[in-house]
Amino acid sequence: QVQLVESGGGSVQAGGSLRLSCAASGRTFSVYAMAWFRQAPGKEREFVSAKIVGGYSTYYADSVKGRFTISRDSAKNTVYLQMDNLKPEGTAVYYCAAQTRPRSVVGCARNYDYWGQGTQVTGPS
Repeated sequence: QVQLVESGGGSVQAGGSLRLSCAASGRTFSVYAMAWFRQAPGKEREFVSAKIVGGYSTYYADSVKGRFTISRDSAKNTVYLQMDNLKPEGTAVYYCAAQTRPRSVVGCARNYDYWGQGTQVTGPS
C-alpha cells in the first residue's frame, strides 16, 4: 500500500506560479514512477507530467512543456510540480499518482496503481 497526499493548490493571477507537493508514505520503495494528472469539470482526466523514480527520465504533456517542471526529493519521498505562467485552462483538480512497475504508456491513467485525493488549482481568468 502507498498513500499519496497532495498540497499546494490555490488561485493565481495572470502569469502566476504555484508549486504542488505530493508526499508518499507506506511502501514507497515499491514505486517505479510518479505522475501528475488533472481533471476539469466535465472533462476526462488529463496527463500532465511524470518522473521515473530511480532514474532521470521525465515526461510532459505538450500543453505544459516549458512551463511546468517535475522533480523529486528522495529523502522526503515527495514529488513536486512547479507550475509557471499558469493559464486559464490550467484550472482543474490536480492528482498525484504512483506506478509500481514499468508500463508501456507513461501517460495512461489506468497504468497507475495509487492516487492522492487531489488539490484544486484555479488559474487566471
